Amino acid sequence: MPVKKDTAKSKPINIVHGANFTKDEAKFPGASIFSKDDRQVQFEHEGADLWCDIAIYYQKEKRIRALGNVRLQQGDSVEMTSGKINYDGETKLAKAFESVVLNSNKTTLRTDTLYFDREKQESYYNDSGTIIDSANTLTSRIGRYFMELKKLQFLNSVHIDNPDYKVDSERLDYYETSKNAYMYGPSTITGDTYKFYFERGFYDTKIESGYGIKNTRIDYNNRIVEGDSVYFDKATEFASATNNITVTDTVNNGLIRAHYAEVFKAKDSVFATKRAVSITLVEQDSMYVHGDTLMVTGKTENRISRAFRNAKFYKTDLSGKCDSIHTQEKTGITQLIKSPVIWNGENQMTGDSIHLLSNKKTEQLDSLKVIENAFIISLDSISMTGYNQAKGINLYGKFVDNELKIIDLVQNTEVIYYMYNDDDELLGINKTTCSKIRITMANNDVEDLTFFTNPEGDIFPETELPPASRLLKGFIWRGDERILTKDDIFDEDDNNLVLPVIRGIDNPIDIDAEEEERTLNAGDPINKIPILILTPTSEESKSPSRQGDEQLLNPKPKRGERPKLKKLTTTSSK
Repeated sequence: MPVKKDTAKSKPINIVHGANFTKDEAKFPGASIFSKDDRQVQFEHEGADLWCDIAIYYQKEKRIRALGNVRLQQGDSVEMTSGKINYDGETKLAKAFESVVLNSNKTTLRTDTLYFDREKQESYYNDSGTIIDSANTLTSRIGRYFMELKKLQFLNSVHIDNPDYKVDSERLDYYETSKNAYMYGPSTITGDTYKFYFERGFYDTKIESGYGIKNTRIDYNNRIVEGDSVYFDKATEFASATNNITVTDTVNNGLIRAHYAEVFKAKDSVFATKRAVSITLVEQDSMYVHGDTLMVTGKTENRISRAFRNAKFYKTDLSGKCDSIHTQEKTGITQLIKSPVIWNGENQMTGDSIHLLSNKKTEQLDSLKVIENAFIISLDSISMTGYNQAKGINLYGKFVDNELKIIDLVQNTEVIYYMYNDDDELLGINKTTCSKIRITMANNDVEDLTFFTNPEGDIFPETELPPASRLLKGFIWRGDERILTKDDIFDEDDNNLVLPVIRGIDNPIDIDAEEEERTLNAGDPINKIPILILTPTSEESKSPSRQGDEQLLNPKPKRGERPKLKKLTTTSSK
């Protein structure tokens, strides 16, 4: 707990060893001047001892200016050395100058000018300092040391230098016991295999684990993870992110967006959910794949991508949906599993199972397979009432420049097709069966039909083919499910998703409470402490100039004049 301020009048400063004594009323009115003999000058005040070569002591005001090899000792916990110290016994505030070193709680603080408030048990510097403990070396422009809390607060150009990582921040609060760091403003942690940026965060410097919130990004094993909140643990090689996430694959030029994601570095894997979508570039066109859950596992050459439950995909001329999607980089095969349907332009294709095959070298779509109960349907674009249909046991399609050009239906094939002249007048409805049908496509529309092996059928006038005979067996039109834009891959639940509130982004939280809570539950962080800046007291204005200090440390008596010295033994001031 912080030390409570003692409102009682301070006790006198005791002279333990005064050594040589003199006065100089012209330069130091009202002051007693002491200089060392074989021992340094020594004073004691309420549990603290001060040693120096020369002391200017204002007894009435309870002030000391100590010069030369100064050491301030407070019990067994605090030792401060410097070239000079101004000490005010009323406020218990010491200001140290020149190569200041403060040792406390196994922590060493080095700076040129340091304020030490004994009443509050706080020290602070305003012009660059370095702190070294058993784990880290920390530097900053402004620093404050809360000795009772064993806490350090750094402002402006904060840097931690550790053999395993580097930390840079605008503000950092550091706890000596736990070695935990809390950062504010633009902050970067750089390790051997990662780079972590955020504008509010926590980091356990012992184990290289922590989280960032607000504009967070981690560069991690050829992946960039961005989100409102990102957690990272080096030992398990694991990172997770929450809310507005983007995971970028820098090798394969793909990315995943979601509201929760996990990255496993050792397995080179990603798990994503909550409005998750994978986006990859396919010949200058983006392919969007969505599922309740997305998983990408394995190294690049053996990578497997999965979309589970309510899976959908979209690119400009090809879209589809099914229960799950499975893609294997090694074979270039994408499988649409359970109730699959795809749309190529206006053409709906269904079957028991649908496979899309990519060229492994060019990564362009190469071919299409619909296995068992293959069925193609398109709405007649002129009448807008009838349906062009073709079916067979299996379907094989061929892509050219990522556009579906040839479709072969094989085994027990049937077709119903509305035929028009150049004036868009209906000539009749073609109804034919054969062993194989080839459909030639142009601009995602049927250009030509070719029947193979004993085709049987005819072109019927519209009046001679009743509506019931215009649909092939197994006909199911799923036009209302068609995915027309990249936003259609998301359903109502995805679009109405309520995101969790991440503490600390908008609401200030007490850091000391967070640190205390973390000791009970390391996985439950909270946030913020006000910035406290001490101002120098009026004792500075009473201090002589540094030029005067040099004259005392290296006196130059006038010619023929010797300083008056008086020997003192141990006494107490009154």
